[in-house]
Amino acid sequence: MKILFLIITALLLFSKTNTAQTPDDALRNAWFIPNGTARNIAIGGAMGSLGGDISANNINPAGIGLFKTMEVVATPVFSFNNNDIDFRGTPSSISKSNFSLGPTGFIAGGMPNRKGSGTYSFSISVNQLAGFNNHIYYKGINNVSSFSEQYLEELVANNADTISALSDYIFGSSLAFRTYLIDKVIDTFGNLIGYQTLVPVSTGVTQENDETSRGSIYEISLAYADNKQDKLYLGASLNIPLITYKNDRVYKESDISNDPNNNFNYFKYTENFKSSGIGVNAKLGLIYKPQEMIRLGLAIHTPSFIFFTDEISAVITTDTEGYAGTLTESSDNLNNNAPGQRQYMQLTPWKIIGSASYVFREAEDIRQQRGFVTADIEFVNYQGARFYSSGSAVDVSSTGYYDELNSVTKNYLKGNFNFRLGGELKFNLWAFRLGGAYYGSPYEDKILKASRSMLSGGIGYRNHGIFIDMAYAYTINKDVNFPYRLNDKPNTFATLNNKRSNIIFTVGVKI
Repeated sequence: MKILFLIITALLLFSKTNTAQTPDDALRNAWFIPNGTARNIAIGGAMGSLGGDISANNINPAGIGLFKTMEVVATPVFSFNNNDIDFRGTPSSISKSNFSLGPTGFIAGGMPNRKGSGTYSFSISVNQLAGFNNHIYYKGINNVSSFSEQYLEELVANNADTISALSDYIFGSSLAFRTYLIDKVIDTFGNLIGYQTLVPVSTGVTQENDETSRGSIYEISLAYADNKQDKLYLGASLNIPLITYKNDRVYKESDISNDPNNNFNYFKYTENFKSSGIGVNAKLGLIYKPQEMIRLGLAIHTPSFIFFTDEISAVITTDTEGYAGTLTESSDNLNNNAPGQRQYMQLTPWKIIGSASYVFREAEDIRQQRGFVTADIEFVNYQGARFYSSGSAVDVSSTGYYDELNSVTKNYLKGNFNFRLGGELKFNLWAFRLGGAYYGSPYEDKILKASRSMLSGGIGYRNHGIFIDMAYAYTINKDVNFPYRLNDKPNTFATLNNKRSNIIFTVGVKI
């Protein structure tokens, strides 16, 4: 947990002029099991060497080189979320469902190359790689630390005077100071000697966190693949990720002592955060068939360069009973009645995928094929995520902040392997599929237990140029959620066990 202390030190360098970021912001855009067509998900997403599916645009674009005709594809997805959460020994559960759009677009395949050495294919698709629609709620008793102590640390670390405490930290400490959640400590001569929190930590408080998130990562892909005599397939895709994220959060601490004279009843922190980004990346890949039944694949995904604009508004309400009563202050009120805004660039991790498939009874006529088994192994360099200043004017202090944040990110996260395995049995017009995937923890600290696992299956029907696929995927996502982070006390966190059911349909027509 020592690495978490470094995070707070980095944030304190910058929080005086803006809201702070953490490595979790980078992880949100990198650590997920990507959506795909029903066929792709049914086999665990192991599409790296298989090809013949529009999902190849986002995995290994060489795979579209296997297409011989033009196809139009659409993929609606229905998701059902259930979160089981434990916070300081108190369990809770909450559910949420949503609709999204998986790979949708067209492929034009089998067009002869000018040199007569084979054929080429190209494709345009839109795919929701990840969805952020979720609801997290937990509640528990804490007699070790308080959310308010992060503001105390901020003021002390910056040696803030009362004028600074009132006005310079408009998204946090100034709100706490103005509502007497944090108050000054003076000596007998009336001189400021420090700050204190009015939360009675030693006797304990009830902590309650309620977050609702929305948004998604969509990717527009333009892919090209070259088929060299059905032996070697080379492909590349240019991709435009479009990211939207919104998080509405209410955090509350309440006194459990029932003492009306201890100068604290409760405080509530409300935050409305939204982020939007647009970027670019490239994917390069090849598929090689050393024998008719064997396919080997290799793909490299460059980092995405994403330009973000974030907006944040925060409100603190504190009831200090007879000390100062109930007071409310908002960041908008201290920021010309407008939310705070920041612009920056994020570099996502790169990844490399190695894969292999064995196709039973490989044949030009797919009706003669009887199935396949396929597997992918993927390495993602999570610790390679980076943040950079952007905008017309680059402030020296913000540049130093991002340098520090990038150093923290490098130590907080690590590279890790992901595994995908799947197979299909085909009986003339019908196909039956099974698959699974495992995504390892991106955290360097082994105390933070995290992983993503998926089991999936599905069926497919193909006849007279029309195909209909259906898949069901059951995903277990294990992660952690920090309600706040402190520099000089152990950091408390909730353990999340998210269970998600996805029902995916893909409909396609050969033209």
